[in-house]
Amino acid sequence: MMEARAGITFVTGGARSGKSAYAVELGKRSGRPVFYLATAEPIDDEMRTRIARHQAERPAEWRTIEEPLELARRVNEDVEPGATVIVDCITVWLGNVLEHHAPETTMDAANACAVNEVERLARVAADHKLSLIAISNEVGSGIVPADPLTRGYRDLLGEVNQRLAAMAETVVLLVSGIPVDLRSMSMKREVTR
Repeated sequence: MMEARAGITFVTGGARSGKSAYAVELGKRSGRPVFYLATAEPIDDEMRTRIARHQAERPAEWRTIEEPLELARRVNEDVEPGATVIVDCITVWLGNVLEHHAPETTMDAANACAVNEVERLARVAADHKLSLIAISNEVGSGIVPADPLTRGYRDLLGEVNQRLAAMAETVVLLVSGIPVDLRSMSMKREVTR
């Protein structure tokens, strides 16, 4: 298990790969106050069950901020400098962005909105010397979706994930509960060339 540090740790992987549990463990080890930024909205019974499971997995003394859209604003307003912030998760947040902006916006406008928001979030994290742990799903490795909206979502999430990974000091891929440090693997490969 790696340690959460000041800066961005980007945690990605497939569904039910252990991303949230890994991020919670990083938060516990951070030695800082922890704020849990939950992006899910309890829109149906299945989502309410998921939310309850995540709530039960994190320490009661952590402060939970429920925010489906304005991540940077909420972190800026509600998180003390030097804290650890776990954003769970970017995948659900992006779905919220598309749902709240559709149909009056284009996919290009949604892309600009999403990329701008994660860049603002990164600036707030740097300004407040936060340890930001951003969780997202890796959705582009499977079947090509049949409809344009789902393909657009998949592509946009890939773009957002790339931006977060580029800004992150640490990038971890969870595979069947096993964390793989992608940043250190990338460096090793460059050194051996």
